[in-house]
Amino acid sequence: MSSTHPTRRRLLAGGVVAVAAAVVAGVLVFARDGGAPPAPAAAPAAAPAAEPVVAGTSNCGKGWAPHAGDQTVQVVNRGTAATDVEVVAIPSGAVHGELEGLGAGLTRPLRVVLGGGDYAIRCGVEDVSPITGPVVHVAGPPGPAGVVPVTANDLAGPLEQYTGYVTTGLTTLVRRTTELRDAVRAGDLGKARSAWLPAHLAYVRLGAAYGAFGDADGAIDGDPGGLPRGVADPGFTGFRRLEHGLWHGQSAKQLTPVADKLAADVAALRKSFPRSQIDPRDLGLRAHEIFEDVDRETLTGGADQGSHSELAEVAASLDATKELVGVLRLVLTTRYPRLSEVDSGMARLASLLAGLRPYRPLGSLPRADRARLNGSVGDLVEKLAPIAVICAPRRTS
Repeated sequence: MSSTHPTRRRLLAGGVVAVAAAVVAGVLVFARDGGAPPAPAAAPAAAPAAEPVVAGTSNCGKGWAPHAGDQTVQVVNRGTAATDVEVVAIPSGAVHGELEGLGAGLTRPLRVVLGGGDYAIRCGVEDVSPITGPVVHVAGPPGPAGVVPVTANDLAGPLEQYTGYVTTGLTTLVRRTTELRDAVRAGDLGKARSAWLPAHLAYVRLGAAYGAFGDADGAIDGDPGGLPRGVADPGFTGFRRLEHGLWHGQSAKQLTPVADKLAADVAALRKSFPRSQIDPRDLGLRAHEIFEDVDRETLTGGADQGSHSELAEVAASLDATKELVGVLRLVLTTRYPRLSEVDSGMARLASLLAGLRPYRPLGSLPRADRARLNGSVGDLVEKLAPIAVICAPRRTS
């Protein structure tokens, strides 16, 4: 099987994964893999309490004595199973801080910014209803509003809408890939090179469904990284393998089996997709990760196999992200105050890309254009990041 893309298939579960979250100006700020979130521009966080706050199915929230303002508390899981820990407002349930997957016996810091009001610690263990600890009153001026939890039911409509988008996109993908295969079979490699990009971009635009595609994703759009023989490895297949051959002088005879397999894999994917299920978590997660992939892979040239089509791939990734933000808009409107900044960031990038047409190889861009592109993508990655946390479905009862 072809090597998979590092970001798009990151697993958030399995092993110990901590997500430390705080709400600054009403927006979740988070760090994964046990890292601490960035310090705020205001006063430094208060020193953690000497005794950690208890998490788990027994004594959830024991020892928690919060105050108004920015603070970091240590949380220990006294239970026997991994626990999701949240600081929630009472009675609204708005989330002000979060640790995801705190392992049994482990202690992690949780940073939170609180205003005056009533709060509690909520502990969630898989297959057990969430447990809410004692309600604690905090005296002080109003603070961040927190984020009202998104439930699986909230995501049902967006998921149905996005599934329809993918179904339509797969039909386009099959048509484009068939045209590509036919050009290779006919020995017209110039036509095949022209057909390769529209076919590949049709796949790029399906960016939040890769997890539902399973092993087909690696076969259709894997890269040679990590394979024993690199680009010569038999496990290197799909669009990138065909790209490598088309732009490195391979013959139609050599590439026909590659194109045939790609077309067959794409057709099989369209046939099997109605029996697949997109994970609701992937809607918000991929809304952010698509442009993480752009920043880490596309703009570094690491994915390119000779077509130098990075700018077109950035534009297709923007199309994919716009679709995700669109289906999530009703969920985000009341939960993400910076949503308008996401919209303006996407509009700026679209305008920048339009000004760079006709697209040239990334390496030949003038330095000023490259700097603007990198800055626009980096800014968008930052603004999209909270969507992954806000739209993560949570159990509230």
